[in-house]
Amino acid sequence: MDLTRRHFCGLSCSALALGAAGCAVNPATGQQNFMLMSPQDERRRGAELHPEVIKEFGGLYDDAGVTRYVSALGGQIAKATELPDQNYTFTVLDSPVVNAFALPGGYVYITRGLMALASDEAELAGVLGHELGHVVARHAAQRYSRGLIVGGIAGLLGAVTGSETVGSIAAGIGSLTFVQPFSRDQELEADRLGVRYISRAGYDPVGMTSFLSKMRENSRLEARIAGRNPDAVDARDIMSTHPRTVDRVEQAMRLAGATAGRGTLDRDGYLARIDTMIYGDSPHHGYARGRLFVHPMQRYRFEVPDGFRLKSLPTAAIASSPAKMLVQFDSAEKPYSGDMTAYIAGEWASELTVEELTPVTVNGLAAATAKATIETRSGAIYLRLAAVRFDSRRIYRFIVAAPRESAAGLPAVLRETLFSFRRISKAEAAAAQPWRLRVVGVRAGDSVYGLSRRSPFDSLQQERFLVMNGLGANQPLPVGTKVKLVDGQ
Repeated sequence: MDLTRRHFCGLSCSALALGAAGCAVNPATGQQNFMLMSPQDERRRGAELHPEVIKEFGGLYDDAGVTRYVSALGGQIAKATELPDQNYTFTVLDSPVVNAFALPGGYVYITRGLMALASDEAELAGVLGHELGHVVARHAAQRYSRGLIVGGIAGLLGAVTGSETVGSIAAGIGSLTFVQPFSRDQELEADRLGVRYISRAGYDPVGMTSFLSKMRENSRLEARIAGRNPDAVDARDIMSTHPRTVDRVEQAMRLAGATAGRGTLDRDGYLARIDTMIYGDSPHHGYARGRLFVHPMQRYRFEVPDGFRLKSLPTAAIASSPAKMLVQFDSAEKPYSGDMTAYIAGEWASELTVEELTPVTVNGLAAATAKATIETRSGAIYLRLAAVRFDSRRIYRFIVAAPRESAAGLPAVLRETLFSFRRISKAEAAAAQPWRLRVVGVRAGDSVYGLSRRSPFDSLQQERFLVMNGLGANQPLPVGTKVKLVDGQ
């Protein structure tokens, strides 16, 4: 332990007299870390946050086979850590976003979007190994403990100086400790530990670098799809915290003494496991298909005007236009039997000054509209509101917002979107199926162009095919090679 670390631990434990706090030797790193959280505290905190994370990310992915597979793979890698007997919980989230993260106490999460991007088991193992590195190194607990130390010091200063400002700053630190990014050193350490774990488990550590390259290309592609400059996208880790370039992961491999080419990749076995996995929007959240939003489980649909880009989220749908206009759609699930104008004024928008409250009927459903304005530091935001009673327990709501320069178009956008809202029949709901991954073998005569045209995307079909499969623009496709497609039927 160096003098700086010894001095920090001594100051923390004695000068602040923080009870059970102490410096513990980390089994993964061999270093002493100041900890205010015991392993039991970490597990309890993780258990408290676990249901919140599931809700925030759209629920669990409903596929028992995939769930068992990820739990088994995660458990296999966990056995290669310095804490093989700790309880770990591996969860697959029903989200198309490429994401993975860990909570204190051994809770590790990946999304089905991440699984769809990976092309072999070593790549998925690399992601799980990295997150287990954060868990075993107790990075979240370190961050929490340092935050409380800063808060404790600030609190003492506040008590001495009578400064309410210092005290209020300290009060905000603790609530942010589990959502702040890890440091660069912690990311490198998690990579080094992840390489160690997957190598011990028999996987080729090159899976970490190959998946990181895919993440970068996927980020650039997503920027293009959204109309942004892909050159402005940096290579970042899965949580978009600190940059993790391929060079840094290769540095981690050197530090871990790992060698690329040693261990398994298992491409074919992995692709067989994700064949038919849902791709993109979930039926539980609703599908954004061009300008159309359809929810097969709650049985409704609506359309946004031309020029709007529509996106489905776990609890809402959002559409935006180049004119800086925004359409937000969500629901309120609570009993309400009153007038819909009263709902807007007295329930939903009670904190706004609403005007032009108007009752309307939308395809046989009672509804109401209104307008309002919000003043911000950047200027006024103009709103058009609409609420539709779907049944005795559900009200669906639209907000159309724009700055002053686009406000004149709000009434037309709200009218077109609102009056397209309607119930759908059981047959229509049954016909609205999710997109799915399909793994196919390359046949003689197949080309990137021909294969990519089989997917339902309305733009950048070849680019999406290449990124999804980790292929270069001019890379050949040998006959028999397995590739991923998206089936929109």
